[in-house]
Formats: sequence, C-alpha cells, structure tokens
Amino acid sequence: MILQALAFYLFAFVAVASGVMVIASRNPVHSVLFLILAFFNGAGLFVLMGAEFLAMILVLVYVGAVAVLFLFVVMMLDINYVEMRKGFLQYLPVGGLIGLILLVELTFVAGAWVAAPAAVASIPIAPPEQVHNTRALGNVIYTDYIYLFQAAGLVLLVAMVGAIVLTLRQREGVRRQSIARQIGRKRGDSIELKDVPRGSGV
Repeated sequence: MILQALAFYLFAFVAVASGVMVIASRNPVHSVLFLILAFFNGAGLFVLMGAEFLAMILVLVYVGAVAVLFLFVVMMLDINYVEMRKGFLQYLPVGGLIGLILLVELTFVAGAWVAAPAAVASIPIAPPEQVHNTRALGNVIYTDYIYLFQAAGLVLLVAMVGAIVLTLRQREGVRRQSIARQIGRKRGDSIELKDVPRGSGV
C-alpha cells in the first residue's frame, strides 16, 4: 500500500509540474517536451487505477498527436528549421532532464514489480467472469455518455479546422479556385466571338 501511495504521489507531482511548465515555458520546443512528460505520467496514474487501456491510448495516441501539435506551432510561429537545427544543443539539457525523469520513473516501476509483486497484484483488475477493461469502457462511453462523446468530437473538429484556417496564408502570384466566381459567371464572361477576316488567320 505504501508503494502504491509513493507511485501515485510521484506520478501526480511530476504530471502537475509538467503541466505548469507547459504553459510557463517560452520556448515551444520545451513546452512540447514537458507535454510529453505530462502524458506519460498521466498514463502511469491510469495504470495505478487499473485502466491500462486508457494508459496505452494516452501514450500511443496523444504522444503521437504532440507531433501534430508541434507542427501547428511551427506553422503558426513561422519557425526557421535551419536556425532550429543550428541550436539543437540548447535543447539537450531540457531533453536530458525529461529523459532522466522518465528513466527514474520506469526504474521505480520495474523495481516495484520485482521487489513487491504483491503490491503490483493488488492493482484493481476486472475479474475474468466480467467484461474486460476495453469493453466496459466502450459500454460506458457509447451508452451513458454518448452525447458528451459526440460533443467532444465536434469540439475537436472545430479546433482542427480553426488551426488550419489560422495557418493558411495568402501568397501573391498563386492562382486559387473561387467557387463563387465560377458559379456567378455569365456566358459573356466565358465566351467571346471573334470575327476573323477570311484568309488572315487567327
């Protein structure tokens, strides 16, 4: 029980501290790194609750989505990749610190697995005669919270469209399709009759 409490306080403290650093860091690259650390610690908290499916989804989906978020940040801030690669070493201390924290946490989890298997076995797991974790989660989401789930999907869709609109830049010299002009054009705007004298060519 003490080991579980220590793991909870460790994951919770690092997750909260990482969340604070996400909004406190002025460098967008540092914010992305701290966001990844926050996701990993959130996944650790889900594992302690017995929700291993949510933990894996948090790591696989959201950490992958951080790359897309970083892409939007680069597009919106117009960061120069050449300059970023030149200053790669300045991100090494922050990246090394985050990697060290993750290494300590993984070592703690692996050590607890070996040293106290009874504590690991006490993590809440659904009995075999009941539905497994993924199916139980699906039953709850798609029955009790279906409208909230759909509303969350719409909010994410609007956020994605808004990010694309914000990053869309109008460049001079690039011909763009105008649906309104195509629909509103008249016959005289599209066809012009030329009276060419015979034998003179076009």
